[in-house]
Amino acid sequence: MIASAPRVDSRLVAALRRLDDGSLTVAELNRRLGTVAHALGLAQPSYQCVRVLVRKIRRCREVPGIGDLLLDIALRNKPPEAILDYLSEGPKQTL
Repeated sequence: MIASAPRVDSRLVAALRRLDDGSLTVAELNRRLGTVAHALGLAQPSYQCVRVLVRKIRRCREVPGIGDLLLDIALRNKPPEAILDYLSEGPKQTL
């Protein structure tokens, strides 16, 4: 039988998104998330789990998606024609 790790509580993932501004190391984020987990009465995720979540969060922030573009158009931060540029060029990848 294969054992699986417990899922990280969605409140901790949301807290991690708020804590991560890109300037902190994963180790520091892990310590701060541990404090949040303790305050909520939850088990602290492992360092490895936090590291994987931080990488996913940061990767999602790098490439804005179609949802971000549609929000900018709805808020009138970008003209509606921007969608044509997005569709012809696709999302810009950062390395």
